[in-house]
Amino acid sequence: MGRFSEVLVVLYWIFCVGFVNGIGVNLGTQASHPLSPSIVVQMLKDNGIEKLKLFGAEEGTLNALKNTGIQVMVGIQNDMLPGLAADMNAAEIWVSKNVSSYVNDGVNISYVAVGNEPFLKTLNGTYLQSTFPALQNIQSALIKAGLGNQVKATIPLNADVYESVTGKPSDGDFRADIKDLMLSIVKFLNDNSSPFTVNIYPFISLLNDPNFPVDYAFFDGSSSPIIDGSTTYSNTLDANHDTLVSALKKNGFSNISIIVGEIGWPTDGNINANVQYAQKFNQGLMNHIGQGTPMRPGTLDVYLFSLIDEDEKSIQPGNFERHWGIFTFDGRTKYQLKIGNTELVSAKGVKYLEKRWCVLKPSASLSDPNVASSVSFACGNADCTSLGYKTSCSDLDARGNISYAFNSYYQKNDQDDRACGFSNLGTITNQDPSTQTCKFPIMIEESRGVTWRPGGAQEHGYATVLSVLISLLLLILV
Repeated sequence: MGRFSEVLVVLYWIFCVGFVNGIGVNLGTQASHPLSPSIVVQMLKDNGIEKLKLFGAEEGTLNALKNTGIQVMVGIQNDMLPGLAADMNAAEIWVSKNVSSYVNDGVNISYVAVGNEPFLKTLNGTYLQSTFPALQNIQSALIKAGLGNQVKATIPLNADVYESVTGKPSDGDFRADIKDLMLSIVKFLNDNSSPFTVNIYPFISLLNDPNFPVDYAFFDGSSSPIIDGSTTYSNTLDANHDTLVSALKKNGFSNISIIVGEIGWPTDGNINANVQYAQKFNQGLMNHIGQGTPMRPGTLDVYLFSLIDEDEKSIQPGNFERHWGIFTFDGRTKYQLKIGNTELVSAKGVKYLEKRWCVLKPSASLSDPNVASSVSFACGNADCTSLGYKTSCSDLDARGNISYAFNSYYQKNDQDDRACGFSNLGTITNQDPSTQTCKFPIMIEESRGVTWRPGGAQEHGYATVLSVLISLLLLILV
């Protein structure tokens, strides 16, 4: 090999290794007023974020990513899996439309995420039969399209697909009820040089177990470490990750690469979901990923969840679900965070509606019989997840809670005057009702908005806001 060729090889590996190990983020689209793709892509550039994971093949975002060099993982929704599993032609059409066309146009697509946590126990086995065949068909379609070496198919899986009966990472193995299926999938991934993708959430561990030691979720040591032979595990990520490593090693797949497809910490909607904890966790994570884990030293391949808050996510798991972003819905930073050598900076070029808010009339009585139904309607059709015990707006009194609910609905409907009626209880003001900890938002202009429908509540979201409404109404009645 000539000297020039050697230099090219060295430069190639320096670039590739540095790129693969860059920080990624997830971008969800369950928002009433999403930021424009051009603003989102500029946010990625400004913050040194080199990888983006999408939950679908969003045309606007993919077009905005052309010639940026940002590495992209394009997602396929779970409800598409049966069709893709049953029809190879459908897989080829999907790849042609959502991968080949963009790759040919300068988008750096490296992965296709086939489904999202399809083996969750809560899904009751709905996708057990279709996920693996869909994965096979998508990978075959990538190969047929001439992209087999460039784009790899993977499946983002929840960490509940593996377990340790003793709690020690070295005893990890795949869940007994799906072990045969998992081994078939892992062999296929390994044979195609595709990564194993797993979502790990220390916050959920803390949420689900009242006895879970809080400091074990973070990265600055723990009063309750796990001792596993000669190894001490002082944080959830390392222990969870190495339980997977053990499961892979035990079944003959020691060298398959691992991507942490989702990991993060929410900032509102729960006593442990706050800015302080989120900053501590995410900065600790940024400082930690270069070390790897005891069983896999080296840099972890990580995608933060998520880039931006989503005000239309289901809150069935909890009110925190709409607050995972490292940025607010309008692209503002929530806290200081250093990604590599870059300090987090807010989005540029965001345009807002007028400085107007909808609040409860000063003359309105809390005993008015229309108050409860108006609040219920507003929260059922907008976002009241910042209200409640130990949330960012827990300092509000009853009138403040009502005003927050009214304003949420008013802003979601693009400040339509009719959206501040509430049986003549609402009024529009130019005085910002925000407090030191509770921000009453103003909606951004660049959005698809929602359709205002007088005389009836939209069905979407009604079942998922009951916990919010109960706490709200209790405050009203005090």
